[in-house]
Amino acid sequence: MINDLWYKNAVIYCLSVATYMDANGDGVGDFQGLMRRLDYLQGIGVTAIWLMPFQPSPCKDDGYDVADYYGVDPRYGTLGDFVEFAHGCKQRGMRVLIDLVVNHTSNEHPWFQESRRDPQSKYRDWYVWSKKKPKHAESGVVFPGVQKSTWDYDEIARAYYFHRFYDFQPDLNTSNPEVQAEILKIMGFWLQLGVSGFRMDAVPFVIAQKGASVAKPEEQYDMLRTFSQFLIWRDGEAIILAEANVLPGTDMKYFGSAGERVQMMFNFDVNQHLFCALATGDCRALVKAMRATKSRPASAQWGQFLRNHDELDLGRLEDKQREAVFAAFGPDPDMQLYQRGIRRRLAPMLQGDRRRLELAYSLMMTLPGTPVIRYGDEIGMGDNLKLPERNCARTPMQWSTEPNAGFTKSDKPVLPIISSGPYSFEHVNVADQRRDPNSLLNWMERMIRMRKEVPEIGWGDFSFIPSGTPQVLAMQYDWRNNRVLCVHNLTGEPREISLLVNSGEENCVLTNLLSADHSQPDDSGRHWMLLEPYGYRWFRVCGLDYLLKRSTV
Repeated sequence: MINDLWYKNAVIYCLSVATYMDANGDGVGDFQGLMRRLDYLQGIGVTAIWLMPFQPSPCKDDGYDVADYYGVDPRYGTLGDFVEFAHGCKQRGMRVLIDLVVNHTSNEHPWFQESRRDPQSKYRDWYVWSKKKPKHAESGVVFPGVQKSTWDYDEIARAYYFHRFYDFQPDLNTSNPEVQAEILKIMGFWLQLGVSGFRMDAVPFVIAQKGASVAKPEEQYDMLRTFSQFLIWRDGEAIILAEANVLPGTDMKYFGSAGERVQMMFNFDVNQHLFCALATGDCRALVKAMRATKSRPASAQWGQFLRNHDELDLGRLEDKQREAVFAAFGPDPDMQLYQRGIRRRLAPMLQGDRRRLELAYSLMMTLPGTPVIRYGDEIGMGDNLKLPERNCARTPMQWSTEPNAGFTKSDKPVLPIISSGPYSFEHVNVADQRRDPNSLLNWMERMIRMRKEVPEIGWGDFSFIPSGTPQVLAMQYDWRNNRVLCVHNLTGEPREISLLVNSGEENCVLTNLLSADHSQPDDSGRHWMLLEPYGYRWFRVCGLDYLLKRSTV
């Protein structure tokens, strides 16, 4: 068991080394540049940094096509630079999570090259081969419209190989004990260099059965227990944060009944219904999703997020719900991707409306779980829809009004800087927002600080309080005899509501954690409040004795 369960009240910040900060001026971000920004990340309140893949790679899929699990891509630096970075995080009280991409490798990985050349090699069985193309080869593609099959013919091997993702990403045969042992070796290597956990990519595919005869693969959940036990044995506090977009009801199979499998999972179901709530102004579907994913072991935790490095996947929504989200946030076909999602960043999705951005982040930070923030979203960065597929939301960080947004001195950044329109680096950047006390960046810093001071959200049990309208979501958290109430108006209209708060006492005072707008009950014990359009409140629920103590100070 992990001693202090540090991830229960963490604030995780996801970034790509390649697009964060370039120190050597070659146009590509690197660990030396990232080191220069650690004080910035500590300053806004980040407690854990999640790094997207930085290992050697042809980078046909943003580094998710790994060619060497035990190194650092030379463009980003050296293993020594990584160790220095990890040490710098430790000095500042921040942990490091890295992507663990073991469902597949690059087709340029030495393992695959040996596998295709020599049928007698041990690496032959490290991948999934078939002499004939399986009948179900066209089913189960991950990228509809871009990917046509999950089986492709290799001329050198004279056989078909399985790839759940792109054809340059052959799947590892994760059922092979030697492959599982290698995965443990990879985790052990990075633990030794200062990592506190792994965001495991595509977990349902990692643990699924693979083969030409497998039409309906079953998940091998015990594989997750093997991984987790190894981490606890080696480190004691390292975790697995699983990317598993699965239906409610199967999530406990990933956590394990006693939390013996993965420690954290992203809550994709709540994420999708959160955007449905933002699009429709109706919280009922979101409430249903939260109730459906409420069960989890005491040591387990959900990762709550708004946007990430992929498209906003809407595959779990009903047709009408999905159409409403598309209409609100991605009406142009060029804004959509893979027939199921939206490829935009959050700020342009919400039309740059500061009120809606604040509402969305307040909602995300008060959902049951641990908040995960995407780099650049703290300043409201935009996207470049001219870039293909997911790259539109992966543009370099905008630091200042200097050339190339202060990201690099090179004239050729790894991806184009957003240099025109309302989200250009001249309008949206860190330097300007740091000087403005009312900026989104400074608002985010205050909200992150407050979120860390409200552990009830990360640790406690939640319940819903009737607000009298589906346009207002009211949630209460209880933990160790402390209570917190969070209220959100999902619409652009002002709403007056009354709440009967369950405080365990006859009456209670609601102490506003974000302003001096406190609330006292009326004679019947109800609290009345007027919420402005897209308004939100965070209250601490206190007994009347607390009010008496305050009045005598």
